[in-house]
Amino acid sequence: MTDLRDLTATLVSIPSHEDATAAGDAIASWLRAETDARVTSDDAGNVIARRGTGPSLALVGHHDVVPPADSQVDGDEYVVEERDGRLYGRGTADMKGALAAMLLAFRDAEPAGELVFASFVGEEDGGVGARAAIDAGFAPDYAVVGEGSMGYSAPGVLDVAVAHKGRRGSTVVASGTSAHASEPETGENAVYRATDAVAVIRDLSAPETTVMGETTTGSLAVTGIEGGTAWNVIPDACEVTVDERTVPGDRAPLEQVEEIPGVEWRVDQDLPPMRCDDSDFAAAVVSAADDVQESTPEAVVKPHATDAGWLAAAGTSTVVCGPAEPGEAHTEAESVSLAVLDRVRRCYETVATSWPAEDG
Repeated sequence: MTDLRDLTATLVSIPSHEDATAAGDAIASWLRAETDARVTSDDAGNVIARRGTGPSLALVGHHDVVPPADSQVDGDEYVVEERDGRLYGRGTADMKGALAAMLLAFRDAEPAGELVFASFVGEEDGGVGARAAIDAGFAPDYAVVGEGSMGYSAPGVLDVAVAHKGRRGSTVVASGTSAHASEPETGENAVYRATDAVAVIRDLSAPETTVMGETTTGSLAVTGIEGGTAWNVIPDACEVTVDERTVPGDRAPLEQVEEIPGVEWRVDQDLPPMRCDDSDFAAAVVSAADDVQESTPEAVVKPHATDAGWLAAAGTSTVVCGPAEPGEAHTEAESVSLAVLDRVRRCYETVATSWPAEDG
């Protein structure tokens, strides 16, 4: 437990919200000092290590974090505090605690095949590092992504996410013709066209799918509208922002808004959903989670997009299993339980030792 606590505290203390280089360098240095793995750092800032041979299992995390609160910074370091069996600080839950657990499992496991450790940059910016690694040929057969999966089936339970939602953020752009508001008929009101598009969006159904017996339903919401320049001018432009939570295999047909004259639809961000395509692998990770706790874990669906979506889209059989609880990440009081970190470390080691199975 001391190694796990100290390694987590060391990683958390290194600032990585603007530039993750120092955190990546620390991870690479630890790997070279503690293991005989083949360690590489790419131009994007990702750190990847490999040991063993055969079908590959990757333990995947990220070492960038969201900007800290003022109380989480002390000079050139992030503040790390231990209280009541928990470590507090930016990145403890999301996700340097999981990284530390993965590093120790990577070092200590007797891998059943090729064991890979990967820590990406830019996860908080839409998966920049994961996409760069995949574009460069990163393609493990299986992956466990260490984002939070605690407490979905019941409080205190380390579950395994076999699917998660994606996020597609888009903008509806309505164009019109300006005119004086005293003669509205001489113009074409872009706000009216935008509200017609909103009416179309309201009538669309959010997609739904089932993954390994778990049902997940997406969502669709207009989250902003902006148009007009003055109270007496018919607006010639209006934009509507749309947040869509996608599910594996289906999307809402938002392109229907373009049937309205003067309306265009633009996709601004598209973070893919994730679905594990190998039920045996998912069952093996659930079994490993079961071995390290008294509670019974379940295969669950996670509502948030992660780098697991990019890996699954590239053909890797992927699940999510990590120590963060819902609501812990990205807060001024961000923290992680040391006991849960140890549970997760043992789960990772069990998976690495038993998977890929000989007949997998």
